[in-house]
This record gives sequence, structure tokens and C-alpha cells, in this order.
Amino acid sequence: MNITKICCIGAGYVGGPTMAVIAQKCPQIQVTVVDLNAERIAAWNDENVDNIPIYEPGLSAVVAEARGRNLFFSTDVEKAIDEAQVIFISVNTPTKTYGKGKGMAADLKYIELCARQIAKIAKNNKIVVEKSTLPVRTAEAIKSILDHTGNDVQFQILSNPEFLAEGTAVQDLLNPDRILIGGDESAEGKKAIQALVDIYSNWVAPEKILTTNVWSSELSKLTANAFLAQRISSINALSELCEKTGANINEVAKAIGMDSRIGSKFLKASVGFGGSCFQKDILNLVYIAKSYGLHEVADYWEQVIIMNDHQKKRFSSKIVQTLYNTVADKKITFLGWAFKKDTNDTRESAAIYVANDLLNEQAQIAVYDPKVSRKKIVADLDYLETRQSEKNANGISTFDNPYEACKNAHAIAVLTEWDAFVDYDWQQIYDGMQKPAFVFDGRNILNKSELEAIGFVYQGIGS
Repeated sequence: MNITKICCIGAGYVGGPTMAVIAQKCPQIQVTVVDLNAERIAAWNDENVDNIPIYEPGLSAVVAEARGRNLFFSTDVEKAIDEAQVIFISVNTPTKTYGKGKGMAADLKYIELCARQIAKIAKNNKIVVEKSTLPVRTAEAIKSILDHTGNDVQFQILSNPEFLAEGTAVQDLLNPDRILIGGDESAEGKKAIQALVDIYSNWVAPEKILTTNVWSSELSKLTANAFLAQRISSINALSELCEKTGANINEVAKAIGMDSRIGSKFLKASVGFGGSCFQKDILNLVYIAKSYGLHEVADYWEQVIIMNDHQKKRFSSKIVQTLYNTVADKKITFLGWAFKKDTNDTRESAAIYVANDLLNEQAQIAVYDPKVSRKKIVADLDYLETRQSEKNANGISTFDNPYEACKNAHAIAVLTEWDAFVDYDWQQIYDGMQKPAFVFDGRNILNKSELEAIGFVYQGIGS
């Protein structure tokens, strides 16, 4: 099957970068990314490519190369669906906030809307690719919708989960550990799988492209994120023990990470993991296990989330306790709001929850993040629905300059591991702060001895 036109529904953190790289590596294929959010599409089409809505190192250069050649961003969803041979679904699948499965199950309403729209518009056979993170057997539901509400069109449903780490997404796409493609084991299903294999083969080595059945592919995505999140929660659980016993979590992590059976990745103790995937996917896994009556399995994985929530709560409590058990009317500066460095994504960022706790204690929060806007910061707090929007806006001040953000602060909390923070003039920051000046290093990136030599009271995670 010769694929010449691809459509991706969803211009977010997965759809935008993935399609940009496919367009760059497959100039013979027309790639159209569609989204109903006109503001977002306008940003993707901005003449200044540095203004695209997703910040990823290297992404703007990829978009600049392919945009207008064979990469297009549009709000005309119907036209793109009609013309495409392969349709990627890359819309949001948040955790449900209502009804059965509230707080655990994935909300599939956007997936269903996409399926119904595809079924309504399609006039010829299509390959539909799940790119969003979905619970096991979602493909079955999508196929049911397409087969029963379509125009006698034949659809093949493939699962092609993303394994992108924000901050390194472009490199992850250019040099993936693996490409996973799940599909039906029928003759037509195998043809569809091969069509997608042929697209990725333009730049990915054959041995890195794995093909499975649909269900294995869907479950592999959830499991991968669950395993990674489990490692973070495990090392964070030990960080609290280190603080009580006098051990150093960085030394412990280095020692166990040198064991080849364990390895060093994802053993960095911190205030907790965030992002769009880990918590959502583990909760999804918990919900699936419970739905099959596997309560011990569900309890096991749920503990990863409980530990992560505890770590964030413990961090904010430590700030209050250290500042003489009150932060009322005290200025606390957050360095970083994004959930990790090299991204402007703030979903499930630890900063949101720590700020929420401190605002409830009537602290004044000042925030500096090089890539996150004030609008987004206030919106993140409003989403928690714990206080009125006006109070959030009044309790939060944001700065374009880190030194101004730290001026007259009682304490600094490092919530994102931006590389630049390490190289700041910390003597200048200290001179402008209230005394005693506290630093709470939620990412363990600063040099404790150097800061204490200046005069800071330093507290890191697990030491």
C-alpha cells in the first residue's frame, strides 16, 4: 500500500512533534495536522517558528524545514479526514472527573467523537491509528463505532503508542528505542501494519520496529509508564528514610544504580513525578485491574500514586515547618513551574500542588519559569477547584527575571530542574533575600556546600 497522505487529529504534545518528524523524514507524504482549537493552529502556523505552541529542543527547526512543503496545520478537520489514507488519533485522554471510574479511568469521549467523525466523513477505506494513550481494548470500541456508523467503508485499527519523554521528544522520535505497532492478525490487518512499518522504515532500523496484536501494544504503553513511575516512587520512598537516618539519597541511588540488573535511570529523588502520562496511565491500570476483580494488583500499582502524592505533600509541609510553622504573608519563590526541564508542559507538575498547599497557608508565591506563562500558571491552580480564580491571581506573582522573582523572598523552592538555575549568581540572590534565607531543592540540582558557604539554609530531598 503506497501511503501519500496522512492526517493527524490533535495538534498537542504528541501529534505536533510526531507529525513534524514524519513529514521531515518522509517528504513524499503529505502530512496534515488538524485541531478545532483555532488559536493553537494559528500558533503552529506563526511566521516566527519560535512561537509554535510546543516547546521542545530542536522542534522549531524540524517544523521550519517541513512546514509548507509537506507539513500543514489546519482547522479543516473534515477535508483532512476525507483525503487521508492513514488517520492518527492524538487527542487528549484525561482521567475521568465524573461518573463511573471517576478519578481513575481514562475519559474516552474525545476518542469516541473522533471515531464518529471519521465514520461520518470517510468515503473510502482508511487505516486509523491510535496514538493517544488508551486503556486496553479501546481499539475494539473504536472499530465497533466505525463499522456500525460508517458508509460501508473498511477500517483497520492500529495501536501505535508514543514513547516520548518531554524535553527530549525530537531525539526520541529521530532515534527511538522501539516503534510499537499493534494490529489485527487478519490478512487486511497485516497489510495495514506493513503500511505503517513502511512509513517508519524511512528512518528507523527494522530491528527497532516491533509488531504485535492490538491488545499487547495498548497494554505495553501503560506498563512502560507504570514501571518508570514505580522506580521514581521507590527512590522517593527511600529519600524520606535517608532524611531520618542520616544517609544520603544521591549516594544510595548511585550505589544501587551501578548494579547492572537495576541501572541508574529514573533513580533521581525529587519532589515527585508529573506530566501527562505517569499518573494517568497508572490510574488507568488500577481501574482495569479492579474491573477484572484483581484487587491486589490494583492496590500494588495504586501505591505508586500514593507515594508520589505523599512526596509532594511532604515537601510543602517541610517548607512550612522550617519557616517556623507559618508561611502566612511570606514570599516564597518558585524556580520552575513546568513538570520537568526543556518543556512548557505543566500537566500534573509538582509545583501546582506545592503552590496550592502554600496558598492555603496564605503564603505569597512568586514564580519564574523560562517557558511557562502567567496565564497557564493561574489556570493550573484554578483547575484544582480549591479556591476562586481571583484569589489565585492575587496570591501568585510571576516574573520574567529570576533575580527579581527572588528579591525579598523568605525562601526559594526549586520545582523544575532547568539547567540555568545551577549557574545563577547565588550570592546576588542571597543578598536580596530576607534573612535567614532558605533554599528547598525539590530537584536536587544545586550544590549544597556552596550555598551553605554563602549563608543559605539548604534542604534537599533525601539528605
